[in-house]
Amino acid sequence: MPTEAEWEYAARGGLDKKPYVWGDETPSDTVLHANLWRGDFPHKNTALAGFEHTSPVKTFKPNGYGLYDVAGSVWEWCSDWYSRDLYSTRLSKGVIVNPSGPDRCNNPARPFALERVQRGGSYLCNDAYCSRYRPSARHGGSFDSGMSHVGFRCVTTKALWEKRADSP
Repeated sequence: MPTEAEWEYAARGGLDKKPYVWGDETPSDTVLHANLWRGDFPHKNTALAGFEHTSPVKTFKPNGYGLYDVAGSVWEWCSDWYSRDLYSTRLSKGVIVNPSGPDRCNNPARPFALERVQRGGSYLCNDAYCSRYRPSARHGGSFDSGMSHVGFRCVTTKALWEKRADSP
């Protein structure tokens, strides 16, 4: 699984400082960019995108790096432990290129939980409830969860990929 920093970099698809993986446009019922909750949350999902739950891969347009569905449908696990104050503690250190995650989980709201970072939002995300389908949004989730709106994306290092490509 990607680190949290790798996930956000890839999800942005080259669109730095944009609020969404597709750019500036706020989610609407006329232009669908991701599988998000449409309707009165949590009572009525209109399934405007055609799905009440998860959607098949490649349902929506890819981002600038060719990655599909990095927002909505399912939360995506990252390999990093969740630390609620990670960004505020790093603020004083200036720019960090490709930072590694914390050594342990730190969530004062659930002090004994072992949580990993989840990114990308799910089909349950709605502006009235949460807009965590933004590439900067994050939260922790118990790493042994089996919820239907949580998934993962596999990654590999470029060097490993090139080595495999050169193999007979």
